[in-house]
Amino acid sequence: MSTLSLKNSIVKDMSLAPEGHLKIDWASAHMPVLNQIRKQFEAEQPFKGLKVTIALHLEAKTAYLAEVVQAGGAEVTITGSNPLSTQDDVCAALVEDGVTVLAKYNPDPDEYKSFLIQALETKPDLIIDDGGDLVTILHSERPDLLETIRGGAEETTTGIIRLKALEKEGLLKLPMVAVNDGYCKYLFDNRYGTGQSVWDAINRTTNLVVAGKTAVVVGYGWCGKGVAMRAKGLGAKVIVTEVDPIRAVEAHMDGFEVMPMIEAAKRGDFFVTVTGNRDVIAGEHFDVMKDGAILCNAGHFDVEVNKVDMASRAASIRTVRRNIEEYELKDGRKLYLLAEGRLVNLGAGDGHPAEIMDMTFALQAMSLKYVNDNYKTIGAKVLNVPLEIDQQVARYKLESLGIGLDSLTTAQIEYLDSWTTQE
Repeated sequence: MSTLSLKNSIVKDMSLAPEGHLKIDWASAHMPVLNQIRKQFEAEQPFKGLKVTIALHLEAKTAYLAEVVQAGGAEVTITGSNPLSTQDDVCAALVEDGVTVLAKYNPDPDEYKSFLIQALETKPDLIIDDGGDLVTILHSERPDLLETIRGGAEETTTGIIRLKALEKEGLLKLPMVAVNDGYCKYLFDNRYGTGQSVWDAINRTTNLVVAGKTAVVVGYGWCGKGVAMRAKGLGAKVIVTEVDPIRAVEAHMDGFEVMPMIEAAKRGDFFVTVTGNRDVIAGEHFDVMKDGAILCNAGHFDVEVNKVDMASRAASIRTVRRNIEEYELKDGRKLYLLAEGRLVNLGAGDGHPAEIMDMTFALQAMSLKYVNDNYKTIGAKVLNVPLEIDQQVARYKLESLGIGLDSLTTAQIEYLDSWTTQE
């Protein structure tokens, strides 16, 4: 154990470390792409002498990413990006492995924010952000801490929205790679990872059947596609609500009913929000919902289900099961909110499968190296994941699966590169 990491860390209970190590070991055994990158980092030491601050959902798969970055020579500090997704045993294990950890499960809002600020006060050279929390603090409250930071990478749709808003206003002060927009992120993590982990969390939390019931999926982006697909696979009747006409047509052609939220609200047994926007389920919707409807959110912040509107209609609110709050409305109907309206797959579950996060975190690690190698020339802007990084991660994944690829011949390449018809 590093004496320095233990001294500088704030965790709940170091005696929990053995269980945390088991979780990290299990995750790392199922993350072959990240294992390959770790070997490269150990040999090349791309972050030697640098400090890296990470704000992500602090569970086993994230912990292993931190250890891979550390293996590349970095001094790593990590904190959580959601109060309910931090796992205290994993935090303790990371401290034993020499990572500075500033995180606890379910801190109060002030303590949660203080962890983010303290993580930035280590004066990192590079950052990995989730939801834009670190970047927002740097640009709004602590611009004095921007001086040392070369750049970083952002994990989520919500974070990229915030980054692009900063960039549009000419306020962004550092380069950030939009990892969420990488092919090996949204095609797999957002679709298959969210789809599976959301229903894993709902099922483990409620212990209720899905088959034969109606699931309303609010938003049909890549996450919504995955949630709807898995609901269908579990036997649910699926309704999609959208504001984008193109996505609405896509949902229709994928075999789902599409309608306005006010109509869907009358029919749903399960509601899952995946929009990244606020108040997508609000007062008028609660007024027409069935008795016993179950609501949850799979977007980054707990603003998609309007909890203020819900509480204003309630005669009583009580916790009826771990991660389930019952809102008994004044007319006697009962609505149930999972994980306080926070990310249900992490607040009430273990998040995405390890094999899925393997690709996402491989993008994070390689994008961080890319920023460090190029920060002097790329400037302060939001960057796409370089295609060669996306393709390399995909190749590593295929290799781990024992799957081979064809390759183009010289004649095929010349044919595709030519504008003239060739015999």
